Amino acid sequence: MNRAEMEQGKKKKVHRYYDYTLLFLTIFLVCFGLVMIYSTSSYNAQRFYGDATKFVMQQAKAAVLGIVGMLVVSKIDYRIYIKPLPIIKIRPIYLLYFLCLGLQLLVMFMGSESGGSIRWIEIGSLRFQPSELSKIAVILFTAFVVQLSPRRLDKIWGFFRAAILVAPLIGLVVIENFSTALIMGVIMVAICFVASKKKAYFIVCGVILVALGCVFVFGVDYRSERIDAWLQIETHPKGYQILQGLYAIASGRIFGKGLGQSMQKLGFIPESHTDMIFSVICEELGLFGAIAVILLFILLLYRLFFIAVNSADLYGGLIATGIMAHIGMQVLLNIAVVTSSIPSTGVPLPFISYGGTSLVVLLLEMGIALSVSNQIKAEA
Repeated sequence: MNRAEMEQGKKKKVHRYYDYTLLFLTIFLVCFGLVMIYSTSSYNAQRFYGDATKFVMQQAKAAVLGIVGMLVVSKIDYRIYIKPLPIIKIRPIYLLYFLCLGLQLLVMFMGSESGGSIRWIEIGSLRFQPSELSKIAVILFTAFVVQLSPRRLDKIWGFFRAAILVAPLIGLVVIENFSTALIMGVIMVAICFVASKKKAYFIVCGVILVALGCVFVFGVDYRSERIDAWLQIETHPKGYQILQGLYAIASGRIFGKGLGQSMQKLGFIPESHTDMIFSVICEELGLFGAIAVILLFILLLYRLFFIAVNSADLYGGLIATGIMAHIGMQVLLNIAVVTSSIPSTGVPLPFISYGGTSLVVLLLEMGIALSVSNQIKAEA
């Protein structure tokens, strides 16, 4: 190396990376979600509540809270969650894990009902779903357990050990919301799969999980009824919502009817601003708009993949992997349900569907992912 090259090397400065692309993508999806929530809910909100902005304003409040939380969390070193606290010498991840366990038990005994399901806790005017917070707990706790001894994952018993430690939290969620528990299970498996050098035994685990899933589906009347509705969507009473969603998708064609011009949202699709919002996107913005939304999610997942691959340590990489699995699985399930590719299940479209708790938790997850990216060192 000559003198000029040595001087050039000295001039290089190492700085911390921050994924602004992920930040802007997240904020754009949230803003797009607010526009679509107003478009899909304004008619029914005006009709039943006398305020066309009722739902969009509630979601906007959650969005502001979530974005502020995301920015704050993004500047906190993610490794603090697994470091013992100075005085009580307990890792914050343990506190979060047992907090979520306690909240899930509280839902079972004191939860409030909505839509025939008991999944919420109400404290005054505050109403939230503990199962959403449990997703963060599963991501952080599974990543912590795996990074303690990643080589254990090379054998199936190491995977079972990690699964048993996470099982109490997922098990409590199964009782309340099977689809949420399914997503949490996928998050746990995805983190273990990435950390393990041996992949073959995951086939065996997959068979076991599918068998357990069938027990939970066919062992409960209303879940098996959803499969019957899926198989007979045009004649089954429970297939009405999905059928109306398919009408909306078909009527949108290539470029859609135009923003705000949906007909199916006018009482034909129940709660069109929640889980079925993608069908209204297809109707108003057409195939072009639907593909654009899917591409945005693909780009978002790519940024999470980039952070996972380039993270400063294994723990950060596993956290980013868990967040990527969460969002990817939720997008896949929501679009599959709306297009009638799989039986109906209550999974919102991330950042876009109405739901304050879901939005705040997703934004906090993005904050953690940005925190992981902030520890990546880059040369300038």
